[in-house]
Amino acid sequence: MPAAALKPKPTQSTAKRPVLLDLPYAPLEKRPLPPGRPRDWYVTHNRRLKAMRLAIALLDSGIYVPNQARNETIRDTAELIGVHPPSDTTCHMVRAFMRYSR
Repeated sequence: MPAAALKPKPTQSTAKRPVLLDLPYAPLEKRPLPPGRPRDWYVTHNRRLKAMRLAIALLDSGIYVPNQARNETIRDTAELIGVHPPSDTTCHMVRAFMRYSR
């Protein structure tokens, strides 16, 4: 069998396109949430999004261990990135995201 027949088809690769990792962060365009869900679902969904944003900001700032992320640290980070101060529940969720991301 010729070697050309064994060659896999080329796939689209990020190596051929520029990887834009060093550009400043720009959030994606927000889309409306699906209608018809119970109010608790929207509250939980938005809390998870906020906790994830805060966890990413903490990781970017060099806080990698949940023990280092006290409520005050999380709230300072929220102020720094322009998010309303999180509740104790959201702070707990941030630490949980940091804990289980490994």
